[in-house]
Amino acid sequence: MKYEEMAVTVSDLNQYIKDKIAEDEYLNNILVKGEISNFKNHYTGHMYFTLKDEKALIKCVMFKSYAQKLNFMPKDGMKVFLFGAVSVFERDGVYQIYAKAMEQDGLGDLYTKYQELKNKLEEQGLFEEEHKMPIPKVPKVIGVLTSQTGSVIRDIINVSTRRNPNVVIRLLPVPVQGEGAAKRIADGIEYMNRNRLADVLILARGGGSLEDLWPFNEKIVAYSIYHSEIPIISAVGHETDFTIADFVADLRAPTPSAAAELAVPDSYEVKQKIINSQNRLRMALLKKVEVMKLRYEKSMSSYVFKEPTRRVQENYISIDNQVKRIENVIKAKQEKEKAKYVELVAKLDAYSPLKTLSRGYSITQKDGKVIRSQTELKSGDVVGLRFVDGQIEAKVQ
Repeated sequence: MKYEEMAVTVSDLNQYIKDKIAEDEYLNNILVKGEISNFKNHYTGHMYFTLKDEKALIKCVMFKSYAQKLNFMPKDGMKVFLFGAVSVFERDGVYQIYAKAMEQDGLGDLYTKYQELKNKLEEQGLFEEEHKMPIPKVPKVIGVLTSQTGSVIRDIINVSTRRNPNVVIRLLPVPVQGEGAAKRIADGIEYMNRNRLADVLILARGGGSLEDLWPFNEKIVAYSIYHSEIPIISAVGHETDFTIADFVADLRAPTPSAAAELAVPDSYEVKQKIINSQNRLRMALLKKVEVMKLRYEKSMSSYVFKEPTRRVQENYISIDNQVKRIENVIKAKQEKEKAKYVELVAKLDAYSPLKTLSRGYSITQKDGKVIRSQTELKSGDVVGLRFVDGQIEAKVQ
């Protein structure tokens, strides 16, 4: 028998395996628990991810029709219960779970509690930027609240001493997970504040699950951070982890090492800044002196200093010119007014009664009143006759 007659195609083999799996009732309705990784939320609405545990992994897909029914958004690191069916994707020859439903593995209630407390504290204003204090530029003592053992405190010490050997690291050991940890952390913050044991505090721990990080999501820790008079840097979990302590703290660092870098200035960089500032100040002073020198030389070369009385003399000339102009104006005004006066005198003389009397006329008056008609007189009245050279009395007959 020839091999060609015996062999099956790859497609036939994959189809055979797919049919065999489809016949298994257990694989068609299976409930699996594990941790999500490589999660991708496709633009079509389908979700692709891997479900794993400590020893193995399996690919999964949840189509849009099922994904729309989820009451949470899956993400890497989330532990879940997954219900679905195992089948073969014939083209690639891989088997995977086609998920129909998914629930969080013990994290649903905890995550809901986290969101409720976060919303409540946000409404109370604990996350507002106006309440956050600036981190000291050059702190002398760095207070650290974390576990006494582990890599966190070692990383903080290494980074801090490398950046500034003179900085003091004051560790207050506190439990960072488990029952009672939240109260111990809050008490530690209050103790450091009451005794003013540091210029800035670092609240730190390594990564972990939501349950591991839960003490930093407790209300008692949030309020102790909010009421702290010492600035606090929160460095809890990995860069992608966000706790309520991160939102309340004055500054969040993605890692404990990054928190040390934010809290402790690099002494070399500080020295360089001082040197650069000194150089800029020196250059600014030299430039200022040079500018003042040029201004002095320019001032001294001015005629004001060479001939100090020249400006006064020029002012004298200006005053004389002004006086002369004023005198000319007054003189012209006088001439004009004099001409008007002469003209008015001539007119007055022309219309004067005395001028008329000089031509042989006289004025008749009775009791100081000028008589204009004979009807105003009667026989026997005494009148005054005014001539150009005097006045006489006469009696009317």
